[in-house]
Amino acid sequence: MMTGRDAGQPDVAGGLARHVPVLVRRVVEHLAPRDGGVVIDGTFGAGGYTRAILAAASCRVIALDRDPSAIARGATLVAENGGRLSLVEDRFANLDAAARGQGADVVDGVVLDIGVSSMQLDTAERGFSFRLDGPLDMRMSSEGVSAADIVAAASERDLAAIVATLGEERHARAVARAIVRARGEEPIRTTRALADIVARVVRTRPGDIHPATRTFQALRMFVNDELGELAAALAAAERILRPGGRLVVVSFHSLEDRVVKSFLVERGGTVGVSRHRPETAQPSPTFRVLTKRPVTPDDTEIGENPRARSAKLRAGERTDAPPRAGEAGGLPRLPSLADVMRGS
Repeated sequence: MMTGRDAGQPDVAGGLARHVPVLVRRVVEHLAPRDGGVVIDGTFGAGGYTRAILAAASCRVIALDRDPSAIARGATLVAENGGRLSLVEDRFANLDAAARGQGADVVDGVVLDIGVSSMQLDTAERGFSFRLDGPLDMRMSSEGVSAADIVAAASERDLAAIVATLGEERHARAVARAIVRARGEEPIRTTRALADIVARVVRTRPGDIHPATRTFQALRMFVNDELGELAAALAAAERILRPGGRLVVVSFHSLEDRVVKSFLVERGGTVGVSRHRPETAQPSPTFRVLTKRPVTPDDTEIGENPRARSAKLRAGERTDAPPRAGEAGGLPRLPSLADVMRGS
């Protein structure tokens, strides 16, 4: 929900950002919160969307964030809203279980803002930014495998696959070779060390993004399983939304937008059927697609907040059809975390 949640614009790995909610007015319009309703904000961050939703209607918000520091910073907002806001430290993939844990068996809206927050980028100790030297961490939570662990253990082949797929880096093989060669001399433990290694093999021209940007993006997305979490969260939203409830997703990266689009197209019943295949019964649509094309920021918002320029909003309205089994499609093939950590 904030300018720093820009997983698609390359400069986010290195710069500082103000906490500016992206497309907030359009998010609230598509959510259409109502008095007495319940809305899940699956990516609380600094609370930008949550504040706007609470101001738009006399509703309740259940806000999730996997980052314990974001939950701690939200305590004041909880106190200001007299029981209308509940904060839960959890992954948004678990948003349906989290809502039920807060006494909501169905909800009226779910909003997701995909990517890293500006607060995480601005904290050197989190290891997201190469312009703030710190430990090579990148975990959104305080648990699990860090970027330093991946860089230390992954094979050259797996590193190249991760950087090429999630970072869309043309020089992924050269980057992987450089990392393997450098770690053979000494461990790569800091963001600056990794950025310097990548900069030696990825050449850029003046005015281009920093050469390490795509590599940092790829490692962050892999460490946090961001695409897998998104696919699981979309399915969870389908399970918890009441008929007529709204799903709104803001993404900044082409891979993320592809997952959201694929989900809404499939669940909206708009997938084309080949005339060469036998005709089979199609499941009832679970969503009515509200955005035939993604909503994007206007020139004014981009001028005020340049990191909003890659944002895309997609939305759907839940039908009364039962939820389907399985998660969203459109996920790229990647090596498993277990294989990566074995160096196989």
